[in-house]
Amino acid sequence: MDKNLKAPVNFALIGAAGYIAPRHLKAIKDTGNILVTALDKFDSVGIMDSYFPEAFFFTEPERFDRHLDKLRRNGTQKIDYVSICSPNYLHDAHIRLALRNQANAICEKPLVLNPWNVDALQEIEKETGKKINTILQLRLHPAIIALKKQIEEAPADKVFNIDLTYITSRGRWYYISWKGDVEKSGGVATNIGIHFFDMLLWIFGDLQSSIVHVSKPDMAAGFLQLKKARIRWFLSINENSLPDYVVKSGKRTFRSLSIEGQEFEFSEGFTDLHTVSYENIMQSKGFTLNDARPSIELAYSIRNAEPAGIKGDYHPYLTKISTVSI
Repeated sequence: MDKNLKAPVNFALIGAAGYIAPRHLKAIKDTGNILVTALDKFDSVGIMDSYFPEAFFFTEPERFDRHLDKLRRNGTQKIDYVSICSPNYLHDAHIRLALRNQANAICEKPLVLNPWNVDALQEIEKETGKKINTILQLRLHPAIIALKKQIEEAPADKVFNIDLTYITSRGRWYYISWKGDVEKSGGVATNIGIHFFDMLLWIFGDLQSSIVHVSKPDMAAGFLQLKKARIRWFLSINENSLPDYVVKSGKRTFRSLSIEGQEFEFSEGFTDLHTVSYENIMQSKGFTLNDARPSIELAYSIRNAEPAGIKGDYHPYLTKISTVSI
């Protein structure tokens, strides 16, 4: 822990049973702060014992909201930050709950699903005087920071050719859960792709044009023209998309970022990025609504685009996929 950080502050956590919650619990602990209370509709939250066994826990949002209000009014353990790890479609409502209780919000990506939600939340920030920060941890990865510097030092007129491929196999459960509902998750491009889109926009500049070649419940692919990059992208949760050599190795996930034909490696170094995110937020250096907006706008446009089909400058994986199912 950085000894220069401020005195401990009080946290609440929404989505304590979720996949990403342990990273937030660890970040709260590592930055010397206190989890006072948590919420999740599911009660499989034994992970809390490893970090904050004394924290109050609720399964009903109404009682959780009431508890936050009581803490605020009593002046004892008033909540300073609410960390939000709930399903994507609930982020907007849970951010509002936090600010309504005079707490700042730290929200997992995607911050919200629709661009107009960002506008509304900016108004609520002004009304309450509280801040909304989001987790964009790829921007804090040392290799990605170095890549951004390298691109900035390249000739001003240089436009890079990039292939982004991310396949993370999911079983049948995925389609039954909220993640399989495009209205709740935003679909594949949002649910597994938005952090890559944010990273690419951050490094290579503003969006100039976008084409969606394929958009299905289990995969999406398209082409982006950014200020300094031409990007063919492919995202999939279908294990049939995996390269043969990956399947033979027994792995179910494949990630590749190729820049001018050269593989860019950033598989390591993710362990403590949530903690770094929290340290920055505690020092008023967190990522804001405006930081999150470009990737939210892009993901929204991809979700609502009419697929063009496999033509033009498309990702090479689509040639393989088209022989299987498209």
